Amino acid sequence: MKFAYRFSNLLGAVYRQGNLSFSKDGNAVISPVGNRISVFDLKNNTSETLPISTVKNITCVGLSPDGNIAIVVDEDGAAVLVSLITRAILHHFHFHKPVSSIRFSPDGRKFVVTKENVALMYHAPGKQREFNAFVLDKSYYGPYDETTCIDWTDDSKCFVVGSKDMSTWVFGAERWANLIYYSLGGHKDVIVGCFFEKDSLDLYTVSQDGTLCVWESDTELDGLEGEVIRGKAEARKDKGETKNVRFRQMSKHFFNKEGDFNNLTAATYHKQTHILVTGFASGIFHLHELPEFNLIHSLSISDQRIASVSINSSGDWIGFGCSGMGQLLVWEWQSESYVFKQQGHFNNMSSLAYSPDGQYIATGGDDGKVKVWNTNSGLCFVTFTEHTSSVTKVTFTSSGFVIVSASLDGTVRAFDLHRYRNFRTFTSPRPAQFSSLAVDVSGELVSAGAQDSFEIFLWSMQTGRLLEVLGGHEGPVSCLCFSPVHSILASVSWDRTVRLWDMLDSWQVKETLPLTSDGLAVTYRPDGQELAVATLNGEVSFWNPQTATQTGSVSGRHDLETGRKETDKITAKQSAKGKSFTSLCYSADGESVLAGGQSKFVCIYNVKEQMLMKKFEISCNLSFDAMEEFLDRRKMTEFGSLALVDEGAGDGEGVNISLPGVRKGDMSSRHFKPEIRVSSLRFSPTGRSWAATTTEGLLVYSLDGSLVFDPYDLDMDVTPASIRKQLRLQEWAPAIVLAFRLNEKALKQEVLEKVPHAQIPVVCSSLPEIYVEKLLGFVAASLEKSGHLQFYMTWAQSLLMLHGQKLKNRSGAILPTLQALQKSIQRHFDNLSKLCDFNMYNIRYAVALSKQRGVKRTAEEEEEEEDEEEEDEEMSEKMSVASIEEAELML
Repeated sequence: MKFAYRFSNLLGAVYRQGNLSFSKDGNAVISPVGNRISVFDLKNNTSETLPISTVKNITCVGLSPDGNIAIVVDEDGAAVLVSLITRAILHHFHFHKPVSSIRFSPDGRKFVVTKENVALMYHAPGKQREFNAFVLDKSYYGPYDETTCIDWTDDSKCFVVGSKDMSTWVFGAERWANLIYYSLGGHKDVIVGCFFEKDSLDLYTVSQDGTLCVWESDTELDGLEGEVIRGKAEARKDKGETKNVRFRQMSKHFFNKEGDFNNLTAATYHKQTHILVTGFASGIFHLHELPEFNLIHSLSISDQRIASVSINSSGDWIGFGCSGMGQLLVWEWQSESYVFKQQGHFNNMSSLAYSPDGQYIATGGDDGKVKVWNTNSGLCFVTFTEHTSSVTKVTFTSSGFVIVSASLDGTVRAFDLHRYRNFRTFTSPRPAQFSSLAVDVSGELVSAGAQDSFEIFLWSMQTGRLLEVLGGHEGPVSCLCFSPVHSILASVSWDRTVRLWDMLDSWQVKETLPLTSDGLAVTYRPDGQELAVATLNGEVSFWNPQTATQTGSVSGRHDLETGRKETDKITAKQSAKGKSFTSLCYSADGESVLAGGQSKFVCIYNVKEQMLMKKFEISCNLSFDAMEEFLDRRKMTEFGSLALVDEGAGDGEGVNISLPGVRKGDMSSRHFKPEIRVSSLRFSPTGRSWAATTTEGLLVYSLDGSLVFDPYDLDMDVTPASIRKQLRLQEWAPAIVLAFRLNEKALKQEVLEKVPHAQIPVVCSSLPEIYVEKLLGFVAASLEKSGHLQFYMTWAQSLLMLHGQKLKNRSGAILPTLQALQKSIQRHFDNLSKLCDFNMYNIRYAVALSKQRGVKRTAEEEEEEEDEEEEDEEMSEKMSVASIEEAELML
């Protein structure tokens, strides 16, 4: 259970390639990210990556009309049928050729797949289990070149297919006597989109050169006649009763072109509102109302090519995907505002850091950006773009409100998470490229190591001044780490030494630890009593920093198990001899260490036993280089590996093979394949998860306790019945102990919530010491999701107040639990403070409004009183006149 980490989420990448899809209710976007699928919930502002993956990068996704299943196809044509409800793979299938598009019929009974110049219609998988979920119904031939797009009529009787040969083909999904197939021309470029009008056979076709053709059919959908016996059909045709469906071009429209490079790259049509959305290579998109072709508005959302456009069921939100920038946008066209805007790192991620409470993750990338991600929602909420070159290292200060980053542009910058600004910039006297970074526990000292001058620079966070330049290393400084308890800085270098610098004693070298090979990474245990160092020979060595003695080592070269690159001339086994770990991190309890490097594997080692506990394969995507362990025979020719065969004009230069030590390959190569690697690893302070920055993105693995049965001190009499019996007898403490011995989450929650609120301190005081820690951990986990906020807060307060001294003695083991509790309380505090602020502002507004109305009312009342007084005066005058007249008459 301790290492039952499972893939939880993928951050840092929101869109790569393929088509975007909206869910049935229109509130979520389904986006392909490499060989995985991410679902972005626009209502709740969260993201989730499904725990499924294909063999290679995904190119197209087909979503069923009810939104329950999806067909996902990768670059080679391998397809998986996925349930979006259970998040599981239901069926595997292979189309054997790359698939350009896939579309379900509106009734959900069939789907069409286009590959090469063929359209294949399959029966959609039913609700019952079947041996073969994909049954081919018909194959449709017509286009001469590759097919590009599909659309269905609303009654699922016909579908239309666009092609690269500039033609559009209308096919009958069933055998119709008056429509077998129909070809439409009129375009001079590749067909990008073809769309049927609502409840009609009328068509719109859009081509890459920015041309729209409007086609009108002389037959309604009801006019399609079923196929009859051939003799009868000919007889009816002779009598003139049956006539074939014909199309004629009603009009032709052209989009405003800014130049030849501005190709139309994506299009979608919403039948209910008659809105056509088109995206262009320059990042501009247009909204037109059809069939009049009225321009609603035009906007530039990016300077990169728009690769995919989708519109939701209500027609309010439009999704745009830009593969060049890795950007995903959702635009509300009526209010002209963004509903959702996310972008990953343009190039590889290089570093990550957890905030002290585990709520945020900061990442730095080769694009010079520092992004901060919320671990609960999985979304980026702030991006800092002040760096002008690759960011090599990021870290949080102990307060959690300041992020410090080092870059190859020669600066170290500090960012404030309250005001979202760069408030400090640290520089060196001579320009230097900073490759390592560390901040001490107080947050006052900032240190950075240079990779060209072999020096370590120290600055003050308060003043921003350079305090000292530490010299002594004879090679590039590869990693820095401050001790969590003492003011000591550990630095590791390529000169095969680890130096410990005393920050209190004139910044002198306290100890020098000799290594057997070049040092690559160094990290302190959370209690500061141990040091782990990764070296170039693939070893992880452990040292006691007090006595400067080595306490153990682990050889991890065989655990890396690297694959061979396409252009490698040596085997994977020989290639692994030159690989090593480049990133290290201790677990929250300090008992194990997490290691990763130039491989697709991440290893967890037990420090005390010095053995491998578990190994995680972070990716199975064969679109990356160095994934396969053996040569692929299909890629072998009589001249050797296909990747090594020069396909050029015979100038004798041959294939460019990357030099040893080159990390990213030749970026100018036409067929550049990124190499799989782990650049940085971090355990969450809560110990419930760990994250790794890889070629794929930011992968988060977390504990999934619901799938692992881990009872504690179990006995024959520990049953749910005996636990409920104790509850009926109101024996709360024995019931809690029995529930924790059985260790079922639902039962523990039931027992805990049955305890009366007033009895909580009494129950906490009578609990055995061994169950206090377990109960505190359960309260921390429950507090994160439960709505009973005050109830669980009372439990936490009583446990900490009554058993605080005992827990303090086991501070190292209890630290992850306390940090998990702090994370839960902080999240609830943030949510409640926002809600309270909102209510407070509403109340102030209501009070001000009522006062304003009260002022108006008093003014109106004064006017009414004046009117009444005037009326009374008039009446009294009239009465007095009348009384005088009566008196005169009487006289």
